[in-house]
Order: sequence, then C-alpha cells, then structure tokens
Amino acid sequence: MKRILIIEDEVLVGDLLKKKLADEGYYAFLARDGEKGLEEIRSQKPDLVLLDIVLPRLNGFEVMEGMKKEGSLQHIPVIIISNSGQPAEIEEAKRLGVADWLVKTEFDPAEVVEKVQKQIGPGDEVQSV
Repeated sequence: MKRILIIEDEVLVGDLLKKKLADEGYYAFLARDGEKGLEEIRSQKPDLVLLDIVLPRLNGFEVMEGMKKEGSLQHIPVIIISNSGQPAEIEEAKRLGVADWLVKTEFDPAEVVEKVQKQIGPGDEVQSV
C-alpha cells in the first residue's frame, strides 16, 4: 500500500486529508510539526509527503532542506499545501524540488487526490466490508 505522510498542524485539515486519502486506498499518517515530520520521513520513507509551510518547530522549507541534504530522501515527491500562494514562496519551494502546490483556501480534497495520483499513481483497491 502506498504511504503518504501529511505534515499539517491544523487538526481539521490534517484529519480531513487523512480520511480522504484512506478512502482512496492510501495509507495516510500525520505529523503535527516539521521536526516530527522530518523524523517520520527518515524512519518511514513514505511514497509522498503533503507538507504545510507554516509549522511549529521546523517550517516546510526547512523540512524540504532536510530532505534535500539526505540523498535517500531526495526522490520522495512533496506537494505543498499552504495558506499562501505568494510567488516568492512558490519559487523557493520549486528551488527545493517541490512536485506540486495547493493553496488551502482554494482546494477541495478531490483535487488533492488528483495531484497525489499524478505523482504516485492510484491507491489500492478499497475493500468494502
């Protein structure tokens, strides 16, 4: 099963994304701050990371810089989910190798799933009980 790490400190957004991705056949798990997120990336090696920029402890850019420094983590695609769509932030994220970008106030969960599928393909067949 494809594994997606969601690094998001807003509980509502994180939980919504986790549920939506699980419904689509992905194993989604959460980290609520950048430091914990980077630890999870190192230990779990997810297939993809959904990353907020404004986070406690380490911000999203610092998480991406940490990934970039470690060769074994550089290949993991990162999709930014941020409240800001500022050109300077988008440029910095591109410089750090971000795969895609979503503005929180404008996205719906189906769009997130679409972008995830574009990066790592569809989730597993969901078994109904």
